Amino acid sequence: MSPAADAGLPGMTAPQTHTLETRGAVLTYDVRPGTQASEPPLLLIGSPMGASGFASLAERFPERTVVTYDPRGADRSRRTDGAAESTPEEHADDLSRLVDALGAGPVDVFASSGGAVNALVLVARHPEQVRTLVAHEPPAVQLLPDREPALAACRHVAETYRRAGHGAGMAEFIRLVMHSGPTDGFTEQPSADPAAFGLPAEDDGSRDDVLLGQNLLTSTSYEHDVDALRRVPTRVVAAVGVGSAGQLAHRGGLALADRLGTTAVEFPGDHGSFLDSGYGPPPDVDAVAGRLRDVLAGDRDTVTQGG
Repeated sequence: MSPAADAGLPGMTAPQTHTLETRGAVLTYDVRPGTQASEPPLLLIGSPMGASGFASLAERFPERTVVTYDPRGADRSRRTDGAAESTPEEHADDLSRLVDALGAGPVDVFASSGGAVNALVLVARHPEQVRTLVAHEPPAVQLLPDREPALAACRHVAETYRRAGHGAGMAEFIRLVMHSGPTDGFTEQPSADPAAFGLPAEDDGSRDDVLLGQNLLTSTSYEHDVDALRRVPTRVVAAVGVGSAGQLAHRGGLALADRLGTTAVEFPGDHGSFLDSGYGPPPDVDAVAGRLRDVLAGDRDTVTQGG
């Protein structure tokens, strides 16, 4: 256990760093003890985004014990099985073991992007471990009405990465996630120029990128057990960003809500404007934290506002 050097906002306890051995990986996670013990821990998770992306958001909840982690293969968490891909089932098993290690379940979870996919699998398999899940913009491609062209678009991105390397693959990924509306014809459109996004055009030969190589296809192609999610005692809240309307992950959030028979909750900002990126404070972190606090508190007016 090693406390972080900086406690962040006033009143926020410095995070304590731990490791946890799971099947095929050693995870690193951080615990920020809260000032009040009346609420369960709050997990803030993404994929492949690690703990560093949630530091500012975590600091907005000094009263809660907040847990962040690096998914297997990302940042400080290393794979020990040599596998080239990570699956949502593996991530869900990691999360289940993490909750057990905390010894304080059921927990509340705010999960974004691929982390929302993984958290939905966790809830379907271990609902007793989660009190409330806020699933923010999961790329739940299998739930979309244009699922076949959307899956083809994801395969196109992965194939571009395997053929031409990180710069070309990431440029196509950005083109896909910024695309608005149905994905019909996406693969026939001109490829993105890596230089337009400040990415290198040359291929460095590596093919172990945690997003493009390890998680993209397994996350987007996962077939969610919606029937199980409807039955669980866990409160599952599908969430979308007001600034990302029409984009793939936003549409995934709406599709999830529709299949659950609920209405998606709108959050300020877009897909990631509340996350730390190393380029200054996240612009929407305060507004997102306020919205999340309301949703976790069970404010019915908040929960039923629609996307």
